[in-house]
Amino acid sequence: DEIQIKLQKAILTLPAKQKLVFNMKYFDEMKYEEISEILNTSVGALKASYHYAVRKIEKFIKQD
Repeated sequence: DEIQIKLQKAILTLPAKQKLVFNMKYFDEMKYEEISEILNTSVGALKASYHYAVRKIEKFIKQD
């Protein structure tokens, strides 16, 4: 599926932490509180990382 391939390519361009947070939230459907405990990071920081990751992915996908 072309959209899945583009999404995977976009995810590969993310910094490590954003990639991790995006995967846990989007694919694993984890709650911010769960991710916060696992990564020992504040919920606010996770929301910011996820937000930036989504924006970068959208920008990447719209390039083509």
